Amino acid sequence: MPTLVFRLRNVPEDEADDVRMLMNENDFDWYETSAGNWGIAMPGIWVSNDKDLHKARQLIETYQQTRQSTMRENYHQEVESGSVVTFAQRLKEHPLRVASLVLFCAFILFVSINPFMQLIGYKP
Repeated sequence: MPTLVFRLRNVPEDEADDVRMLMNENDFDWYETSAGNWGIAMPGIWVSNDKDLHKARQLIETYQQTRQSTMRENYHQEVESGSVVTFAQRLKEHPLRVASLVLFCAFILFVSINPFMQLIGYKP
C-alpha cells in the first residue's frame, strides 16, 4: 500500500531534488504527487512498498539533520561576514520606506483593536 514518506508543501526545490535523488540512489519504488491545479492536494513523495517505509524515513531524517546543520553554519557565516541585512541597515538605507511600513502596521493594529476597546468602554 502506498505511504506518504515526505511532504513537499513549502519545501525548497533544492531540498526536494535532493530527496528525489536520495530515493533513486537507494532504489526505492516511489512516486510523486503534485498539489494539483488549485494547489489543494497533498504534494509529496510516496513509497509503494511498506517494507521500504522505515528505511526511507530514516534516510530522509538523516539527510534533513545534515541539511539543517549545514544551513545553520552557512547562516552564521553570513552573519559574521556582515552579508545579512539587519533592520538597522534597512533603516539607514531606506528611512522613509521603513517609517511608512511601521506607520502602516500601527494603523492596521489600531483598526483591528479599536472596536474591541470600544466594547469595553475605552475611548482614546
